[in-house]
Amino acid sequence: QVQLVESGGGLVQAGGSLRLSCAASGRTFGIYDVGWFRQAPGKEREFVGAISWTDSTYYVNSVKGRFTISRDNAKNLVYLQMNTLKPEDTAVYYCAARAPPGRLWRIDEYDYWGQGTQVTVSS
Repeated sequence: QVQLVESGGGLVQAGGSLRLSCAASGRTFGIYDVGWFRQAPGKEREFVGAISWTDSTYYVNSVKGRFTISRDNAKNLVYLQMNTLKPEDTAVYYCAARAPPGRLWRIDEYDYWGQGTQVTVSS
């Protein structure tokens, strides 16, 4: 069982940066793939990016070059560094974890979810 807690959300102007953190319980967090998803008002939850248990990273095209995912297994933390933020990045951001292997972009393959953190980007 893994419990996830996101933090670091807030209000930022367009062009600014935020770093989200995903803190996990459990001693074996390092063996999980971790994904970041977001849900804007009135829209479905969508894949943003993920880091595999082997530290490979994957991103949706709209955030490539702006967002970076990293992990610190010793601290049971995964980070989502978001730079050059745009108003369309406004959403609730969720981290999720799953045991490999599988398709990192598939929302239905994640077993554990955090409660989400709000990111608002003003124009």
